[in-house]
Amino acid sequence: MLALTVATVAVGTVLLSGLATPMIERASADSPSSTTAAVTPTGLKPMDIAYFPKLARERADAQAAATLKAAQALVATAPGKVNTSAVTVKIASLSNYTLLDVGTVIALTKDTNAAVAQTAPAVASANRAIAEARAAAAEAQRAANTVDGARATARSLASSQHGWGDGEFQCLDSLWQKESGWSYAASNSGSGAAGIPQALPGSKMSSAGADWATNATTQIRWGLDYIARAYGTPCAAWGHSGSFNWY
Repeated sequence: MLALTVATVAVGTVLLSGLATPMIERASADSPSSTTAAVTPTGLKPMDIAYFPKLARERADAQAAATLKAAQALVATAPGKVNTSAVTVKIASLSNYTLLDVGTVIALTKDTNAAVAQTAPAVASANRAIAEARAAAAEAQRAANTVDGARATARSLASSQHGWGDGEFQCLDSLWQKESGWSYAASNSGSGAAGIPQALPGSKMSSAGADWATNATTQIRWGLDYIARAYGTPCAAWGHSGSFNWY
């Protein structure tokens, strides 16, 4: 009797196994990848889909949702110059996963993961380059905002934009050393004057740039233009400052 029971179970298993394969093949006939390869992302074997359809559905949907989230995040963080069209196409294909059969969902999930893996290095490289460029710009800004950096910028701009040589720069150096000590953060609480040239009020320098309060170069551009318009040369402005204590 026991032998008969075992034999019956064995036969039943063989029959079920034989039926399972056609069912899986039909479920994924239209899938982009083969069923055997596609089940890898969810950890499901082909027979699991037939024997445990609810579990297979839950796992496939969960993996699809996670994959979509990762793919969308990659596209969202990709700089404009990086081509993410391969991922975008896969996102569109997988976005309605709840309406697709399990085999198709698994296959599309695998394909989407592959597209993400292929595109991610380019996105990471581009973002790294952007971060490095920003860091370099921030360091250059920091250096330009130091006293020595501001002096170097002023000397360069005085020569290139106004044709003023070393003699005029000496007057400019003395003038702005007196006014602000060449500090872009200098301010006069009594008068409201601000910045390296001590513009009154400081907001006047906004005509040279919105970053006038934090950028020494913007302040210098405004200050040199002001001196050129009001006095003609730094030495004339320095002479006026010596007589009236302002310029």
